[in-house]
Amino acid sequence: MKQRNYTPIIVILTIAINTLVAILYFMPKNNDFSHLDLTFLPFFNAVMNSFTFIFLIAALVSIVKYKNIKMHRGYIFAAFSTTALFLVSYVIYHGMAPSTSYGGEGILRPIYYFILITHILLSAIIVPFALITTARGLNMKVEKHKKIARWTMPMWLYVSATGVIVYIMISPYY
Repeated sequence: MKQRNYTPIIVILTIAINTLVAILYFMPKNNDFSHLDLTFLPFFNAVMNSFTFIFLIAALVSIVKYKNIKMHRGYIFAAFSTTALFLVSYVIYHGMAPSTSYGGEGILRPIYYFILITHILLSAIIVPFALITTARGLNMKVEKHKKIARWTMPMWLYVSATGVIVYIMISPYY
């Protein structure tokens, strides 16, 4: 099997995605879109994160339990698809809508911020991990793929699950 060098695309996508998200965070908000109701997009993002989580679990089961590489690959590509849809929606929402502050009090407040901060940090880290893991799988470097997948899968599951949890916790404040 011919080995492909995915390194340039992995580096470009990692830098581009993480830079874009960082710019959205620090960029001043444009009020030209204040007449648009974009509050449906965070719900859509949570749905996409839910599908990503389900596809990742299905990918894990298909490879660990059934040893079905074709099914595993299909579920991973489905997870990448829902993640990509999430990213597009996230960029649109955070580029056009004002920030929403968490209004919870008491013990929920530090829990929310712990989940949010770990979600944000791991979402930046998961980009190169997921791409490298996938590249190794596509090149059938099975041992190297397994070695990094042991880290990638739990991180990606955590990021997708906490994305939903963050939405549920902040949704009353939209």
